[in-house]
Amino acid sequence: MRCQGTNLARIEYTYVPQAQSDNVYSRFRVSANYPIKMDDKGTYLVISPQYRFNNLQIKDALLFNTQEEINNFHTAGIELGYTFKMKNNWRFGVKAGIGISSNFEESGVKSDDFRYTGSVYFVKSYKNKEAPKTAGLVIGLKYTTPASLNFPLPIINYFKRFHPSWSYSIGTPKTSIKYFFNEKNTLQAFVGLDRFYGNLQSNRVFTDANGNNKIAENASMLTFLSSLGYEYYFTEHLLFYTYAGYTLSNEIRLRDKNQNDVLSINNKNTFYLRSGIKLKI
Repeated sequence: MRCQGTNLARIEYTYVPQAQSDNVYSRFRVSANYPIKMDDKGTYLVISPQYRFNNLQIKDALLFNTQEEINNFHTAGIELGYTFKMKNNWRFGVKAGIGISSNFEESGVKSDDFRYTGSVYFVKSYKNKEAPKTAGLVIGLKYTTPASLNFPLPIINYFKRFHPSWSYSIGTPKTSIKYFFNEKNTLQAFVGLDRFYGNLQSNRVFTDANGNNKIAENASMLTFLSSLGYEYYFTEHLLFYTYAGYTLSNEIRLRDKNQNDVLSINNKNTFYLRSGIKLKI
């Protein structure tokens, strides 16, 4: 029976048309986790590359005339993780990574395009559960700089498969309940977070409605969303998924170097669609 697992690879497309606007945010994402076994005691080195193409089509009138260059952001990075087993069915993990996220409107890579990330976490597995009933707990912290939320973000999630046909997950960044029709088909409802951040290589200088001079140096999106999703397993580890839902909080903003808001482009809630293929263990 299916249970919560680790993604080895993912290909995904996200589409978010903004309400009362012709603005559209879309994203193509490719990511992978490649574990390298270090010993027979459950110690692994994990290499995690990823790439995202973020397309931000801004049709609303802005306070400057060059919004067309804001549209396309490329995000690429790699993380190196290390994990090992502890006592009482606990596992420790740590990750560090480097990446770039920019609209690359000028030639070459700039120092402000770089982003750095680090995370630490503990995972508890409840081995006394009989299959398919399983449970697990993840707690930790993740920090990325620069970012629109410039402080460590908590990672906390409790998962439980309490019935052959039902499971739930409570915590961040996702809370969900899932129904298993059979070995190949599942349905889930969830709420969660989605984020985007990219550097503007050419800063935008403009005057706001109050006559204050502003400098926009990066763009960000933070979305709190609700969704209904369907998953179809081609094999035990390979599945197709599609999620559709409505945002509960939705903002696209331009920020200065201190991550202060200088311009809100749109904060109307809207429908969204996400679909892709995962390879899991």
